[in-house]
Amino acid sequence: MAVIVPAYGVAHLLGEALASVQAQSFADWECVVIDDGAPDDVAGAVAPFLSDPRIRFLKTDNGGVSLARNRAIASCTAPLLTLLDGDDLLRPDYLATMVPLMEADAGITIATCNARIFGAVADERCCFARPQPEGTLRNALDRSFGIYIGSTFRRADWNRVGGFDSAFGVCEDFEMWVRLLMRGGRAHYVDRVLGDYRVRAGSASADAGRMLLGNLKVYEKTARALPQQAPEQALLAELIATTREAIAFEHAIDRVVDGDTRGGLADLARLRQRVAGPVWRASFALWRIAPALARPMLRWRRHRHSRGYEPTGLARLLTKRTAA
Repeated sequence: MAVIVPAYGVAHLLGEALASVQAQSFADWECVVIDDGAPDDVAGAVAPFLSDPRIRFLKTDNGGVSLARNRAIASCTAPLLTLLDGDDLLRPDYLATMVPLMEADAGITIATCNARIFGAVADERCCFARPQPEGTLRNALDRSFGIYIGSTFRRADWNRVGGFDSAFGVCEDFEMWVRLLMRGGRAHYVDRVLGDYRVRAGSASADAGRMLLGNLKVYEKTARALPQQAPEQALLAELIATTREAIAFEHAIDRVVDGDTRGGLADLARLRQRVAGPVWRASFALWRIAPALARPMLRWRRHRHSRGYEPTGLARLLTKRTAA
């Protein structure tokens, strides 16, 4: 088992991540920490842990998180791989749960779990509110089955799909899960909190707009890759259309926040059927009477989302990084 830890810009948090690996009740692991040209002192952060022969450190030029993960995976030989971002944590029984599960059932392509979300959020919560059925390509695409970023998969499958796609800077994990499931097999959900997912202000996972664009890129790539007669094509067409509308909605908010209140509100009005709930209804009614209030209200909303608050309305189903 190998734990893959990219550590760009999180040197101050890396020690917590590595301590969580060392605390595993399953001891037969190796951990590869990769610094792909980070602006902070990753080498200094990892140095106290290198006395543990199971932990190795790689330093490369900057190529993005996908290439960093590929390089780290290529440097080791373990048959099972777990992703751990350098600011996240594994619970002590994570590997002891995932390794036997994967070894006992060759039909499991991805083993995932629940995790606590903490950090720049209003309230700590879990990634998944209820147990999940077995994951298929279809329910992974529409997010009715969520796959946590800190999941376990097989090196052989990573090899078969060609690794992480370096063209993806966000949603790169979601894109990988989709390609793995396109080859068959299933994703299995362990209904336990086995990880801790940290949201940082300004991180990709706290930026709804970037996540929407990343999701759209995944859907469009998948639609091109699947046969036209594949049963998932109709779903993908719907997801692509819905995501484009969500992006348009966010762009309309940007227009208001940037000072074009009249144009932005007109765009929002055209898309308002895509959001629901009493808050949005009341807001639209208020803006008809007092349009000048739209800018501060939407600026406040954008600030909330930029700090990792849970999205509302149309973006709720499309922006959460459970694939992560």
